[in-house]
Amino acid sequence: MPIVLASANPKKVAELRAVIGDRFELVPRPADVPDVVEDADTFVGNARLKAVALVEATGRAALADDSGLEVDALDGRPGVRSARYAGEGATDEDNVAKLLDELGSVDAPGGRAARFRCVIVLRWPDGREVVTEGTCEGHITAGPSGEGGFGYDPVFAPDDGDGRTFAEMSGDEKHAISHRGRAIAALIAALGA
Repeated sequence: MPIVLASANPKKVAELRAVIGDRFELVPRPADVPDVVEDADTFVGNARLKAVALVEATGRAALADDSGLEVDALDGRPGVRSARYAGEGATDEDNVAKLLDELGSVDAPGGRAARFRCVIVLRWPDGREVVTEGTCEGHITAGPSGEGGFGYDPVFAPDDGDGRTFAEMSGDEKHAISHRGRAIAALIAALGA
């Protein structure tokens, strides 16, 4: 059964496809489906909004995710506003600059602790759904490093890594420990795929 990907972000779609592999038949989001307003106050709420909208638009099962960065010293910000942290239309670089500016000179042990969180909702036209979550603990580095990934990857060094940021890792290295990789692994396990 084909599953429609809700994301219109080409980097996120590529990452989802890389981690899911050939376990499911993934169909791109139709170009004529409008953007979904992500106004829920939780990751699961935003993922569900996107999944429901795609099911309604296509009549097919839809897979949506919502993810973001939670920084302890910023009381969990940017959180669900991660993609729009520096304002509507902000670039990844704008968001990273705002994050680093707000953290300022915080360097106490654990003061730059953070985590990436990802929630995935797979929803069918009959209303059934599977919800999974993955997290990756780490910290925010003093400045960007690396050319890979997207979003906050250049300033996030995972605890399960070797000190490199996600942007310095290969795709396979990142997927093995990332929040999205863990959420997808949980989905695959839940479906017995």
